[in-house]
Amino acid sequence: MTDKIILVVSFGTSYNNNRALTIGAIEKDIDEAFPDYEMRRAFTSQMVINILKKRDDLAIDNVEEALERALADGVKTVIIQPTHIMNGTEYHFKIKDTVDKYIDKFENIPIAEPLLISDEDFEDLIASITSKGDYDDDTAVVFMGHGSPAESNIVYTKLQGMLKDKGFDNYYIGTVEAKPDYDDVLAMVKEGDYKKIVLKPLMVVAGDHAQNDMAGDEDDSWKSMFASEGYEVECVIEGLAQSKDIRDVYIKHVQNAIDGLN
Repeated sequence: MTDKIILVVSFGTSYNNNRALTIGAIEKDIDEAFPDYEMRRAFTSQMVINILKKRDDLAIDNVEEALERALADGVKTVIIQPTHIMNGTEYHFKIKDTVDKYIDKFENIPIAEPLLISDEDFEDLIASITSKGDYDDDTAVVFMGHGSPAESNIVYTKLQGMLKDKGFDNYYIGTVEAKPDYDDVLAMVKEGDYKKIVLKPLMVVAGDHAQNDMAGDEDDSWKSMFASEGYEVECVIEGLAQSKDIRDVYIKHVQNAIDGLN
């Protein structure tokens, strides 16, 4: 057993199929890219952890449990790689606050960056999401992000601005739990002459929000609400991490954290 691990920390999802395609794919790529390190998993959502234990008898550590396990195993270096989109509330309260309690217990315990921090990260994301599909002028591509009460929620408006600057005028960014919300996106879409909406999750995993809030059949899903406005709606239920381009950003962030040790 190595004394160096990479702890890949995700929010988690109870959707088994999409978990394998997204979180599982990130973990596999990191495992293959850094053979000198042992790759381990932790989730920040205790609710997801509890569901998986009860329903599937699948045991997954939260961050504190994973760090306690690493201590017991004599691990000296822990690279923490969050798969979260940004340094929002989950990042601060479930990862950083927990890691802070273990700073003196490991020789090294750096936290690598989540998906969107540097301008280069935004460039990488835009290149990835705009390469999927060749859309007609009458089609608006709407991405649903999660949203956060944290200051980092500004990533969504920054992303929208950068898309416009690059000429992707038919790409729109909204969030399910913050601003810009559905009404904000609808107002932007109505300024154009669109007949069709393609809905995609701006989330690492296409889990509950993507399946229900975005693509569900209920009246208050984005699919239903856009349809009620007269648009033809297509839903693409695919997490960001299903793209190798996105997984490569995490690889880059792990490498930066490792380089920072030297």
